Parts: sequence; C-alpha cells; structure tokens
Amino acid sequence: MRGVCDSLCLVRPEGTLFAKSSDRMVDEAQVVEWHPARPAGGSVRTQYLEIDDAGACAVVGSRPTWLWGFEHGVNEHRVAIGNERVWTTDDPLTGPPALIGMDLVRLGLERAATAQAAVDVMAALLEQHGQGGPAEAPGGEPYSSSFLVADPTEAWVLETSGRTWAARRTGSGGGVAISNRISIGADWDRASADVAPGRSFDDWRDQSWSPIADIRLACTLPAVAGQAATPADLVAVMRHHGERPWGRPGDDSADVSPLPSPDIQPDGTGVTVCMHVRDYQATAASMVCDLPRDPDEPTRIWTALGSPCCSVYVPVPAPGSDGVAEVGEESTWQRFAELRRQVEADERALARVRAVLAPVEAELWRTGTTDWPTVDAALRSLDA
Repeated sequence: MRGVCDSLCLVRPEGTLFAKSSDRMVDEAQVVEWHPARPAGGSVRTQYLEIDDAGACAVVGSRPTWLWGFEHGVNEHRVAIGNERVWTTDDPLTGPPALIGMDLVRLGLERAATAQAAVDVMAALLEQHGQGGPAEAPGGEPYSSSFLVADPTEAWVLETSGRTWAARRTGSGGGVAISNRISIGADWDRASADVAPGRSFDDWRDQSWSPIADIRLACTLPAVAGQAATPADLVAVMRHHGERPWGRPGDDSADVSPLPSPDIQPDGTGVTVCMHVRDYQATAASMVCDLPRDPDEPTRIWTALGSPCCSVYVPVPAPGSDGVAEVGEESTWQRFAELRRQVEADERALARVRAVLAPVEAELWRTGTTDWPTVDAALRSLDA
C-alpha cells in the first residue's frame, strides 16, 4: 500500500474551495515552488520524457524533491489540480517509462486557463504518451492516477487506467471528494474512445484496494456534502485521524484527536486522511485554496509542509508573485518531519506541538500574512 492521497473541493456560487493532501514514503521530502510564465518553444523535460514545450502560465506547485511534476498546485487562472494513485485492472508494470501522474498535474496547470481545458490537455497527453515509470521514491512502482481539477465555476474528476480515461463534471452547488479508487461509473461526461457509451468506468477498478480508499472517503465525503463551508473547515478535514475533523485554524489548541493505529489491516484500519503508518508512509504536504469567481478578489492559498497535525497551514502568495523561499527548502520540510517522528513515538507530544503551533497558525490566518520568522521561532522553541 503506497501512494495514497485525498483531494476534495466545494463548488459554491461565490467560488470554489479546494484541498489536497499528498501521502508519500516517510523520507520523501516535498516542497512548494513558484514558477513564472514561460513562452512556447523547444522542449521540456518531464520525469522520464522530453516533450514539446507549449509554454506555461505562472503556477504554484508542491512536488517531491526528486520529481519534476507536482502532487498538487494552482495556476494564475485559478485552476487547481491534485492527483491520487488508483489501482486498476491494467498492469502498470508492463509499460515503458512515460508520463506519470505528477507530470500530468504540472502540465495541466501550466497549459490550461479553465478546469475543462486542463482535462483536455491531460487527456490528450495521456493518449499520446501513456503512463509509466516509477512514481514513488526511486525504485518504487508505476501506477495510474485519478485527478481532481477545479476552477472557480466547476470541477472535474479525471480517472485513468493506462491510456484509458473517463471524466465527470460537477457544477455549482456540488462537492467532490476522491481517494485511491475509481469512483466514476457510467455517469461520465467524457471518455476515451475505448470506453463504450454507457459502460461503467468502474469496470477498470481493482476491487481489492477499495477498503483503504473507502475509509478515507467516509471522512472527506461528508465534508463536501455540507459539513465544510470555509477553508479552515477543510484544514480540519485534512487533519482527520479517524474520529472526527479537528484542528481548524484558530480553535485547535485543546482539541487533539489520537493518532491512528500504526498498522494497516485488510479492512483499511490504520489508514486515515492525516496519514501515520509508522516508518513507512505519512502525509508529506497539504494545500488548501480559495478560488473566487470575482476577478477582483484574490486567490488565497495555504500550504503545509509535512503531516497536517504537526504543521502550520501558512498563507502564501498566489501564482505570479514572489514565493516564500523557506517552503521551497528541503531543510524546512525536515523540521516538520522531525515533529511528526516525535509525535509518532509519543502521542502525548502532539498536544505540546499543537499548543505551540496553533496560536501561530491562528495569527497567520487572522492577518493573512506569511510571517515566516514567527513560524521559525515556534519551530525553534519546539526544538528546545
């Protein structure tokens, strides 16, 4: 069991709320980067392929440091994308290195001004180049991916198996949550030519992995069905340890839920949204975005390095702005990883960590500023 993640969004009349957490192997550092727009021309090197460069708009993306592509991100046009590993009936081990899910996230963000356009871009690249090559730490496995693609007016779920794909749209007033399983049935709006009209895309799902995703979806689906209404609510869902959402910025100093079991059971027990599979896998990074419809309202982004429960969701600049150098440094990620290790070794440490980080996070959300020196000071106090 590797590569589990969660993505969710709420499409509201005033705009879309989007959230994604990325679960990776425990030593896979993941950083946040700001990339400016670039003109078309020449070629671009993805993880394993060199392809024609169609140019890029400005993007903010979060990527494992050994990968070119992003686990999640948002572009200057207010398109946000996150990806999940899915287990399907096609064997990903049989294909040559090609594009991987993180490549497709980055390319979709770089090349699209709407969610539907991003689906077009990603589906075309998938059909042209296919999927293949290790998508985990070097030596890991290849896999197919699903994607949540959102903009201020709608969201699309794009699910794949090899070069085969299907996509389903959600409009205003809808919520979407995806995890590590195929979720599109015969209700798709668009699909590749090899998916016959009326056929369920669930036919491509590997049923044996469903319990892992189902437990996580039991936490995230209620949030997008009406329990969450603000970016802070989505943070609470990203910190879910299996009992209830907790840890909204501003009110989480005393509300600390226990960590999940350190072992994964066949029924999915031990797998939670805020992942803690000791010495194996953990949440490496998380992002929450507010994508308003009003062009005069700013895009708002909050990003966390490491496990959400042991980190701070820091407000960061939108694409096209100067970034925050510290969240792009692997050494910063390692500081939060050390807090996670302490908490996993002694659950009583979580209350101590939150008592220090929660007031800092609350103040950052109140002011809407990054104020990294305050975060650094809090980390130093925990180091002591």
